[in-house]
Amino acid sequence: LSGLDPAQPYFQGTPIEVRLDKSDADFVDIIHTDSAPTIPNLGFGMSPAIGHIDFYPNGGKEMPGCEKNPLSQIIDLDGIWEGTRDFAACNHLRSYKYYSDSIIYPDGFLGYPCASYDLFQSGDCFPCPAEGCPNMGHYADKFKDNFKRGFVKLYLNTGEAKDFPLWRYKITVTLSGKKKVRGYVNVALYGSGGNTRQYQITSGSLKPDNTYTAYIDAEVNVGKVTKVKFLWNNNWINPTLPKLGAATITVEAGQNR
Repeated sequence: LSGLDPAQPYFQGTPIEVRLDKSDADFVDIIHTDSAPTIPNLGFGMSPAIGHIDFYPNGGKEMPGCEKNPLSQIIDLDGIWEGTRDFAACNHLRSYKYYSDSIIYPDGFLGYPCASYDLFQSGDCFPCPAEGCPNMGHYADKFKDNFKRGFVKLYLNTGEAKDFPLWRYKITVTLSGKKKVRGYVNVALYGSGGNTRQYQITSGSLKPDNTYTAYIDAEVNVGKVTKVKFLWNNNWINPTLPKLGAATITVEAGQNR
């Protein structure tokens, strides 16, 4: 059984005979997308873990792309009816959109086992464990034999609009140069599965020999990394023409470590 943001009002906190529970099937997976409290946040979905595995994309409360202004939401790419529904219950309805997207991305929507969304965001639960990360949505049952006891909370980030899956990478850059400068460092990944846009690794004071780390959620699974593009910019004209490079760049893919 797959629970697509199971309802909170009248169901949360009730006995398991009343609501969806992992005792209802051999394997129950849940996608939580609107689990903020109903009062005062109008959250429609329940927040506690109730399945064998529970996915909390983007933390489970506020979904990217749902904060668009009402007019742009209603005059949607999918038409006025779809846009109107999204305006009324955008976070709640993301659950079925993620599920439908997951059917065509068998390698996407990796959920990282973690104690909280904040810890996931900070990289504490990266990379996937040795046995791998479950895929949120249609292919979650590939992991049905791995989780039999307790409740497992899984976190991931998604895109703002279709196509929703993102792939998580850890990028570590050690700088080289003669002197400290201010600016930002961007990195783009190129690989057998495609190329990413530029992602900012750090900004502010850039010091040679220092190492900077960032976790990025890329819009493509780059596969085998073939090239890394490094760019830095100090945002203004500097008559001393400072030079800065990358001594090393390390890329770690969350799914295969």
